[in-house]
Amino acid sequence: MKSKTFQICRIIPRRPGTRLFQAAALVLVLAIALPGWAGDERAVKTHTAPVYPEIARRLHIFGEVKVQAIVDAEGKVKDVKPVSGNSMLSVAAQDAVRKWRFASGSGDSTVVVAVNFDLGQ
Repeated sequence: MKSKTFQICRIIPRRPGTRLFQAAALVLVLAIALPGWAGDERAVKTHTAPVYPEIARRLHIFGEVKVQAIVDAEGKVKDVKPVSGNSMLSVAAQDAVRKWRFASGSGDSTVVVAVNFDLGQ
């Protein structure tokens, strides 16, 4: 005996790109449903510019690196980890964000910071 799901699949052929569309829809739903992943908003009081790695400069590597920082109630950065971006630039971005100071808050919070590396720097 054939299941109804199998019969429906035989009647309605799949179009190319259906899986990609379904994946994109799932990502959109998750992004709306899980807004806490983006982190809290804390104002940056002082920030240190990253040191552009010489090897990355010579290889013409540039772009944006996102790092996630855990900030304590006083505004000091407790921990930093990479979220996205080139791994060669990520280390420099993490080192710079560790020196940043944020506005004080009621407790620890997670902040996602984008650090841009431009060859014109």
